[in-house]
Amino acid sequence: MASKNKPAAQARSKASKPSKDSKKDKGQGPLKAEIVVALTEKQAAKPLKGAKVITAQELARHTGVKISAANAYLKAAVGSGSVKRVGGYSGHWLYQVVSS
Repeated sequence: MASKNKPAAQARSKASKPSKDSKKDKGQGPLKAEIVVALTEKQAAKPLKGAKVITAQELARHTGVKISAANAYLKAAVGSGSVKRVGGYSGHWLYQVVSS
């Protein structure tokens, strides 16, 4: 029943609010995978050698790093001359290992 000073809608909304005890503990949940931020030559060697061409997305998937880290690695490798950009468009570039 509604109290004398409050409309019935407000009286019902108070009753339906959960108490502090019923809130879930935010610390208890599934563990998330660790995300590696840096990509080393050793990590990138296997996927690069095994492919004719590779994208930043594929490199990130094979090495377990973020796409931005894979992209930064590939850009640095292009600068050093160990990898060349051979095709693609609009940020989705194809890279190929330079034969020594």
